[in-house]
Amino acid sequence: MQALWPLSIRTRLTLWYSAALLVILILIALAGHTILGRSLMQDLDASLLTVAQVLVDTTQSGESSDVDALLRELLGPDFYDKFFQLLDPEGRPEPWASPQRPEALRLSPQARANAARGVRTFETVRDSSADIRLLTTPVLRDGRVTQIVQVGMPLRRTQRALRSYVDTLVVLIPLGVALAAIGGSLIARTALRPVDEMTHAARRITAEDLPQRIALRGTADELDRLAQTLNGMLERLGAAFAEMRRFAADAAHELRTPLTALKGGIEVALRASRSPDEYRRVLASSLEDVDRLIRLAEDLLLLSRSTTGPELPRAEVALEPLLLEAFDTAARLGHQQGVSVRVGDMVPATVRGDASALRRAVVNLVENAVKYTPAGGKVELSLTSGHGTADISVQDTGIGIARQDAERIFEPFVRLDAARARDTGGSGLGLAIAREIARAHGGVLTLSSEPGAGSRFTIHLPLA
Repeated sequence: MQALWPLSIRTRLTLWYSAALLVILILIALAGHTILGRSLMQDLDASLLTVAQVLVDTTQSGESSDVDALLRELLGPDFYDKFFQLLDPEGRPEPWASPQRPEALRLSPQARANAARGVRTFETVRDSSADIRLLTTPVLRDGRVTQIVQVGMPLRRTQRALRSYVDTLVVLIPLGVALAAIGGSLIARTALRPVDEMTHAARRITAEDLPQRIALRGTADELDRLAQTLNGMLERLGAAFAEMRRFAADAAHELRTPLTALKGGIEVALRASRSPDEYRRVLASSLEDVDRLIRLAEDLLLLSRSTTGPELPRAEVALEPLLLEAFDTAARLGHQQGVSVRVGDMVPATVRGDASALRRAVVNLVENAVKYTPAGGKVELSLTSGHGTADISVQDTGIGIARQDAERIFEPFVRLDAARARDTGGSGLGLAIAREIARAHGGVLTLSSEPGAGSRFTIHLPLA
């Protein structure tokens, strides 16, 4: 489900950063709480061991009459919250040492068993008012247990310290996350400001302002690379728009010429009464102009489909019969202009593609070769294969093409001999259509030519 208010990148970065920081701080707080509790407990156990050792030394020296006073004198204030009792080996209290808190100083079965083996025991027990940390340690003499000493201490101070630690974290963690969120938002805003500037600059660029570019900061970072990418896209768009405008202007010019001729002929015919033969001549001339307009419209439609239309249907196409059909067309055209058309090498080859489109490409090449070959010249059509490609070649002995014009002739509406092309009905789209058909089939159309020595056009197509 799409959010009603989409969050900006800055907001999402701040939220993710704050959530990650919160999780990290909570984990650190839990680990710190565990370590602090363990450290406090170790200190408490060490204090209990000190008191127990003093008791053991006191009982062994025979000074057991006033143990409590002796311990207060030795330990000072550290003894005030501690209490103890002395037991015989059976776990009964010594008559001379009455415990201060008998309900807390209970000898558990586990402590009794450990004491019998000469092992001390640390326990946490609960009396009526608080949790008690209790140490039970045996007094050994000649390898046997003579007494059992128990020392206890309430855990109030330890628990109070842990609660203070938790209370502090409850205040500091949200405060730290809030401050980090504010700082993260400011950092994200600063880091993303160049993106906002790019956005505003890109919005200002329209189809009329495509030469404008997004300024680079010179940091060579991701944002500079993004700006370079956008500038490259704008450059390609500018080239595409310029090509489209040129194509539209050329197409309008090509359409205007026959339409103007058609209109002029009709206007002349209507200025005065004409005989039926004169009207017939006007209609025949008009029909030629209409045919030319139809051919131009078909060429434009085919070129548009070849460049931006859907993918051509793919089927296996045998090239040899297709080239023989093109040869028949070229032979008829060559006979009218006194050009000899022949078939050279013809190796059977099969490609995948659209037979009608490939036929149109080959026919365009042979018609172009015949048109620009003087009377008495020759045009040769051949088919070879090798290195995974089928090569359709159309070679002529015509006027040839200068090196600087070798690429221009494949552009739409470009004619190196415009007057002659119009006389023969050419629209300047034949070679452009042939090249786009070759590209649509995964191939290329190449040219090899020398001025005055003829040209060789070759379509290279991948074999089926």
